[in-house]
Amino acid sequence: MENQLGAFILKRIFSASSALVIGLVVIGCQQGAQKVAQAGAGMQAMPVKTVAVSLQPVAQSNEYMATIKSRRSATILPQVSGLVTKILVRSGDRVKAGQVLMEIDPRQQQAMVASQGATERQKKAVYDYNTIELNRQKKLFAAGVTSRDALDQAQQAYDNSKADYEAALQTRNMQTEQLGYYTVRAPFDGVVGDIPVRVGDYVSPLVSPSTVLTTVDQPGDLEAYIYLPTERSSQARMGLDVELYDTGGKLLEKSKIDFLSPQVDPNLQGILAKAPVHATPEIMRNAQLIKARVIWSTKPMVVVPVLAVTRQAGQTFVFVARKQANGQFIAAQSPVTLGDTVGNTYSITSGLNAGDQVVVSSTQFLVNGMPVSPIPG
Repeated sequence: MENQLGAFILKRIFSASSALVIGLVVIGCQQGAQKVAQAGAGMQAMPVKTVAVSLQPVAQSNEYMATIKSRRSATILPQVSGLVTKILVRSGDRVKAGQVLMEIDPRQQQAMVASQGATERQKKAVYDYNTIELNRQKKLFAAGVTSRDALDQAQQAYDNSKADYEAALQTRNMQTEQLGYYTVRAPFDGVVGDIPVRVGDYVSPLVSPSTVLTTVDQPGDLEAYIYLPTERSSQARMGLDVELYDTGGKLLEKSKIDFLSPQVDPNLQGILAKAPVHATPEIMRNAQLIKARVIWSTKPMVVVPVLAVTRQAGQTFVFVARKQANGQFIAAQSPVTLGDTVGNTYSITSGLNAGDQVVVSSTQFLVNGMPVSPIPG
């Protein structure tokens, strides 16, 4: 009986102690929460610069790879066979139209021209004789001295010799023209490109591919070749603005489309568009690859400064200064979807409305819900 009484007393003592400890913990938590709330209520608002979101016209565009091509660019190929005997220019030389670039050994062709010249003279002598003979036979026939048969024979001999002479004359002219191909000339004023052949090389138009002798490009007269996807065919039109950039993103020139192909390229499945280029050769050169930004249209969109945009885990955000019921402001983190870059601003396709106050300073120190004091920028 005494043991049961002792156990009962000890149990009541432990229960009372536990209740006391729990009560003290609850009181401590309530006091801690009150202190945190008081600290939050008394936190000083961070001054930040803000700008009001407005609508601005933003270009709707796409970027494509383009190739710069010269309107006057010639690849010089051999038109005759033979050994290169002279190269009279160097790569990079500026040449005039008709200037001699190089020569191919012409001796065999010169011999053919001389031989054909001799044949022509022979045919000419026969032709001259038959001309005289025909005139003589006509007079004798008119005097009744010779027969019609003699006159007809003289006429036939004349006609044959005339045809032979004219054929020989045309052959000599053709051979002479062919001789001119052994002297390679510039087709127009321009700049000489690479010269892959050397003196002594054998060149011929009969081999495939034919040996390239050199190139001549007329500087300054360039255009950009842009292949537009077929799904853009309804939007493609003459006069569209085009911005040309180098591969590093530097703007080189602004132009406009002045040609659209009426058919789709079967290999690239694209529509060829051309835009004139007026840049100097130091900026853009023939066969250079660049980026072309084709502007389809413009429409009003929300834009924000680039510095206002933050990124976390692949998502883009901006902080908006939002006014609370107590008249204070907090930094509210708002996810946004970015559009094209316009200068030092981003266009925003979703997440903001016109009139929102976007924070543009000290964004690295802000957290969602933090008190701020906006200063209009």
